[in-house]
Amino acid sequence: MPFNRSVFSTRVTTSFFFVVVMLTALLWNDISFWMLMVVIHAGCWIEYQKIIQGFRHALLYILLGLVYITLSWVLFLDLYYSTFYHASTGLTAPAWAQWPLVVFVFMWINDTMAYLVGTSIGKTPLSSISPKKTWEGTIGGILLTLLVGGSIADFLLGDLLMQGQLTPIDSYHWYLIALLAAIAGTLGDLLESKLKRMAGIKDSGSILPGHGGFLDRFDSILITTPAVWLYIRMFLS
Repeated sequence: MPFNRSVFSTRVTTSFFFVVVMLTALLWNDISFWMLMVVIHAGCWIEYQKIIQGFRHALLYILLGLVYITLSWVLFLDLYYSTFYHASTGLTAPAWAQWPLVVFVFMWINDTMAYLVGTSIGKTPLSSISPKKTWEGTIGGILLTLLVGGSIADFLLGDLLMQGQLTPIDSYHWYLIALLAAIAGTLGDLLESKLKRMAGIKDSGSILPGHGGFLDRFDSILITTPAVWLYIRMFLS
């Protein structure tokens, strides 16, 4: 997909306000976080219902939605309440949403870098499900999430440990989580693209200019969250 300055400007403007709202809600307090989750969950479900309304076997797709949307946000809430401790003092780390923020930052890096690399040098289509995505953009997004996201997480959170652990989280975990998040996020984007293609629509909604709707913006997180949650429970808890 060739670079379009007008589209890029719209996306950047929307992304700026989106990031401000997300960070404010994530870091302010529990009430703002819960309000954010309620709004996003409701928005995703409303758009999902519109997508599947013409599908056969509607009950199966509703059950899929419970796993795809509701379970993902429940796990996101569980990540929010995961506790960190300072390795040097053993004291509880400041009460801010470390894991949700990590997931959010990894997805933002992956989406942004995949778009920039894809529009700059992307030539090989990734899948017929999403013709605008390219292998170059996808690989570029994954690699930059691995390197940049992993480095940022390791630098900011490298001296913290999870509940029940005696030593800080090893650096390699942050890079593996970044890699997992980028791959899972790409799969999440393809899943939503498949649903939209089946429904014959371009965007799930229009609330975010340049990005589409709630599902268009959070499709990556819906798959990344269960993947990261599972990794944490298996290897860090």
